[in-house]
Amino acid sequence: MALSGNGTGRSIGGGRTGASSGPGLDPSRTRQPVVSRARSRKQRTMIPAQDDTMAQTVRMAVFGQRDFAAGFFDDLAAIGTDPAGGITRDTYGPGENRGHEVMARAAEASGLGLSVDAAGNTYARWTAADDLRTVMMGSHLDSVPRGGNFDGAAGALAGLVAIRALRALDARPRINLCAMGIRAEESVWFQTSYVGSRAALGTLPVETYDTARRIDTGRTLADHMAACGCDVEALRNGARPLDPATLEAYIELHIEQAPSLVEEGRPIGICTGIPGNFRYPDAKIVGRHGHVGTPHRFRHDAAIAGAEIATEMEKLWTAREAEGTPLAVTFGRFHTDAAFHGLTTVPGLFHFSIDVRAYDEKTLAEIEQEFLRIVARAEANHSVRVELGPRKSAPVGPVDPDLRGGLVAAARALGTGFIDLGSPASHDAAAFAAAGVPMAMLFIRNENGSHNPLEAMEIDDFLEGCAVLTEFLYRKYCR
Repeated sequence: MALSGNGTGRSIGGGRTGASSGPGLDPSRTRQPVVSRARSRKQRTMIPAQDDTMAQTVRMAVFGQRDFAAGFFDDLAAIGTDPAGGITRDTYGPGENRGHEVMARAAEASGLGLSVDAAGNTYARWTAADDLRTVMMGSHLDSVPRGGNFDGAAGALAGLVAIRALRALDARPRINLCAMGIRAEESVWFQTSYVGSRAALGTLPVETYDTARRIDTGRTLADHMAACGCDVEALRNGARPLDPATLEAYIELHIEQAPSLVEEGRPIGICTGIPGNFRYPDAKIVGRHGHVGTPHRFRHDAAIAGAEIATEMEKLWTAREAEGTPLAVTFGRFHTDAAFHGLTTVPGLFHFSIDVRAYDEKTLAEIEQEFLRIVARAEANHSVRVELGPRKSAPVGPVDPDLRGGLVAAARALGTGFIDLGSPASHDAAAFAAAGVPMAMLFIRNENGSHNPLEAMEIDDFLEGCAVLTEFLYRKYCR
């Protein structure tokens, strides 16, 4: 989800220029967005490499995968284009299924070991030895409705590109490498985060299979998973396809979701942290419908109460950011009841959702308590009742400092311009971190935000990110 900052110039996804960042491109220039195919650029933002020629050999091997990568994105666009506009790969539905079929074909064409777990996640493995730990690289293959082609998919593909490049270099890894296509990351479908990765790691609460329902069909998560061939009963009974103890690391490449890299003129961001969040996806305010002429003292106006909650949360957000605390507050749903609202009716029912995210658990807890106080004041001020409904949350995702340092060193060796970048959004990487797996992320420059049809990543920027990943793997894990 893209999140914007406020007038202070601070934003939850804002970046800080890294030590190796070189002269930037002019961020004011505009380019035409393309919904599906990653574009080529004539020039890349580079600085002089600080290492020997091996890093450039790695880059050449990665850029040799250009046609493979472009074909992967084209195949995804072909199976995901929505007649209403954009890309739709629905979670545990036909669209996501077809996305995993694309990844399976790409894995087989690459000569990798292919498997699918009980939750439907796809794995493409390069196994050095069965008793070695695994570096997992991946992201999700579902999308929001009418979104873009690169959110998630770029990370699923990056692992394949890195492995193919290492094989082209005749590298000999001292560890197992695996590219993972993950199910059900986009919480819009089931109002639940990281379903596929948490199911694989054994951290998804068992009741979720029966309580989570897809917003468009009303059917349970279990029903949708079973229809996609997943073994829900095995998961209910404690199956854990991924044992965190066997994982050396999880590294996720992802398009940026706020235009920090575009603004800075850098192709790459190296993640400093993933925010946690709390959410109330289905809150409502119950007042009393009344005549438009009703005096203020007699009103039970649900809409005005909702407006007060939103404006007070905006004040809290801006005050905290002015103090130096990155934060994001989003009211995604915010509306009166269509069955009753009208020009001459005082609204007696109002619906909203709220998502609040920050980079540390203490801040999240403080903001939630403030939110509950704001809600209580709005109830008293407007004689209404607020029913918050189910609460959802996701933990903060800490980046492993050693992995992050290795990615920084790889970028410097390649001469790749980068910035330090806090993630504005949640990712499967946070689920791995919560399970005790060391985690790191790379972000790729992307115009026009994400979760919309105008995502506009360039193929050279994507390959530059893959080069940083591959250089890191080569230096740390290969002979």
